[in-house]
Amino acid sequence: MIEMEVCANSVSSALEAQLGGAKRVELCASLTEGGTTPSYAEIKLAKKILTLEVFPIIRPRGGDFLYSALEFELMKEDIKICKALQCDGIVTGILTAEGKIDKERCAELIELAKPMKVAFHRAFDMVVNMEEALEDLISIGVIRVLTSGGKATALDGAEQLARLIKQAAGRITVMPGAGVSSSTIRQLILKTGAKEFHASARKNHASKMLFRNSELSMGNDADEYSSSFTDAELVKNLLELANSAE
Repeated sequence: MIEMEVCANSVSSALEAQLGGAKRVELCASLTEGGTTPSYAEIKLAKKILTLEVFPIIRPRGGDFLYSALEFELMKEDIKICKALQCDGIVTGILTAEGKIDKERCAELIELAKPMKVAFHRAFDMVVNMEEALEDLISIGVIRVLTSGGKATALDGAEQLARLIKQAAGRITVMPGAGVSSSTIRQLILKTGAKEFHASARKNHASKMLFRNSELSMGNDADEYSSSFTDAELVKNLLELANSAE
């Protein structure tokens, strides 16, 4: 059976993911930046009301994955919070300036996170050598890596994803993400052989505001009078298409 992880930008999205049959959520804030660490309240409420696995992302900011000493301390504090709230795991990633896995720092986070499991996010797509990086992640105990194969979408990176899955040989889960949708899921299964996929499965919802000030924005280039949330029917449809392709 194909399993689905949903990138949830809120507890509301996470609930929709659960209704749609997702196995777990990667709980994030600020998806416009690729996902950053959600608030304490989001994590606490998610753990309180959800029954599926909750893996918050531990990423202190958008941008690159080369972190200062202070940012590294922030990551450790956020991991302690996730452990105290009994999360199932975390998703994180740190690179060196040379584009390699920062094994020393990542290993420290993995040790701190125990007994939570640790997955690696799409920082993996920014490494200089994916084959070497995959072995590094296996060696330090990462259970899963999210990747598009180093391309803009998983479909673009399908050949590389297939090679990585073959290389992993069951030692780590290689999970395709980026552009996973009802129009691509079957092709991705056929081309990569993956058994787990990552999608946001979001739908836009118009604001119910009656008065709208058109003279300014709050720093968001997108439409501030609409919001994008995971939709249970989209998740359900993805899983149905995926498993009918098996």
